[in-house]
Amino acid sequence: MPDTPGELYDPIRYTLGMGGKRVRPRLVEIACGMCGGNIDESVPAAVAIEALHNFTLIHDDIMDNADSRRGFMSVHKKWDLSTAILSGDALFAYSFSLLTHYSNSEKYDKKQITKLLQEFSNAAIIVCEGQARDLSFEQKNDVSLDEYIMMISQKTAALLKSAMIMGSIIAGADDNQIEHAGCIGLYAGLAFQIQDDLLDAIGDPEKFGKKVGGDIIEGKQTYLSILAKQVANEEDKILIMSLPGKPDITDQEVRTIIDLYKKYDVIENTSNEIATYYKKASDLLKNFPDSEYVHEIKALLNQLNVREN
Repeated sequence: MPDTPGELYDPIRYTLGMGGKRVRPRLVEIACGMCGGNIDESVPAAVAIEALHNFTLIHDDIMDNADSRRGFMSVHKKWDLSTAILSGDALFAYSFSLLTHYSNSEKYDKKQITKLLQEFSNAAIIVCEGQARDLSFEQKNDVSLDEYIMMISQKTAALLKSAMIMGSIIAGADDNQIEHAGCIGLYAGLAFQIQDDLLDAIGDPEKFGKKVGGDIIEGKQTYLSILAKQVANEEDKILIMSLPGKPDITDQEVRTIIDLYKKYDVIENTSNEIATYYKKASDLLKNFPDSEYVHEIKALLNQLNVREN
């Protein structure tokens, strides 16, 4: 990446230097390896999908007016709004440029390259569709679980799904393996987001890195809040609908909502749903020959299932 102009590239380096779990790029490599490919060849795609992910974070923080990301000041707060938009746009373009590695290589035929580019382009569009759905939820109190699952399948799970698909395409996998790999990423992504919803309510703030009940304070629609509204009696449903997002919401009112989640077994049912999605992802690994990569993704899924941040 160029050094100048610093006004454009410094925020990108800053964003990429924040760290993170790097799950998406590793999934590209794992999928390539478990489909019999050379994982070194998957690196450009892995970097591309991580760059695309970080582009979405810069722009999400703008839309949410977030002060921080991963313990760092968000780009638009550290610099300004125009700089954040422009640097995000450049990072988006950079992510696509990385895929020219495959079109410039004789190792890949036209069909593989087309599949790869289509998958990456579709992922970028689908993530934006998911963000649009999420924004629309801010104006709705009657979001269904099906609508919520659709939103997170696009906003969160799409890049994990595409990471697995792209890795398998690079390895030259057949259509069945590509589909199975994509479903592994999809189920892992759904579990990951629902787990974030759960940790927001019951996680250790020092480990999770966020204040307990942050989603309740902001009035966000989550798996827990939607499920709670479905099962609560009318009196409690009024509280679940009226307290979250209230401008002067107190810590006690946040605790009231979390206690209602417990009262109606929302915490337990959400935990079970997370475990179900991770199991669906793990069960699909039987479609791939035993290898170190299959063992690695099993371990990764188990690690994600018990994560606290």
